[in-house]
Amino acid sequence: MKIPIYQVDAFTSKLFSGNPAAVIPLTQELPEEVMQSIANENNLSETAFIDISTEPFNIRWFTPTTEVDLCGHATLASAKILFERHLDEHIDQITFDSKSGELKALKKDNLIFLDFPADHLKKVKDKGFILDLLGFEPQLLFKGRDDYLAIFQTETTIRDLKPNFIEISKIDSRGLIASAPGDSVDFVSRCFFPQTGVNEDPVTGSAHTTMIPYWSNILSKDILLAHQLSKRGGVLHCENNDERVKIGGDSLVYFIGEITL
Repeated sequence: MKIPIYQVDAFTSKLFSGNPAAVIPLTQELPEEVMQSIANENNLSETAFIDISTEPFNIRWFTPTTEVDLCGHATLASAKILFERHLDEHIDQITFDSKSGELKALKKDNLIFLDFPADHLKKVKDKGFILDLLGFEPQLLFKGRDDYLAIFQTETTIRDLKPNFIEISKIDSRGLIASAPGDSVDFVSRCFFPQTGVNEDPVTGSAHTTMIPYWSNILSKDILLAHQLSKRGGVLHCENNDERVKIGGDSLVYFIGEITL
């Protein structure tokens, strides 16, 4: 059995930056344990499996160690492959079915925008424990559906964070997002997910479903530009639409291959 595989650098216009994801279009179902083994073998932050036999396309995401409910950059990478290699040129919208509900991807100019549900935040009073996790105490701390969101004062602080991945892995969430106003963009961030086998994610689309509503409210604007400050880095074009958010970016195909099972 031979299965096509693509690796895509998402949320970037330059190879070797952004967040790499594997994309595997399927015409027949694979056992879950096989999908997890493939994701482990790929050793990327996420591998996306797309059932292209029916529409809407079912999409599932696996880290090297576990399946996750939502992944932005691997969805962007998947849309890139479907738009360029599996769909007619005139099609400019894709609908995915996922564990997080219906997701949409839309082509606009040279970018692909993801239409995702917005997260809802609850303020956390006790924020002192973040000091032990990141080396700095945040101004504010929130808890979203999946992650903690720690708000800091400056971009410099985000760059200087000293994450303790062992301690972060013990908190009661998927992971920890750190964010602050940007010097040249609206907001910046870094994202840590040791619980799922990804110590620091290069670019995290799903985390922006948490950050976009917050920064849209703070900055009183619905169109925002964001930069994730990982070593690889990534740029995200963001839009707040009340209960939905749009997260846009560029992407590049790095390689095309084949898996033999």
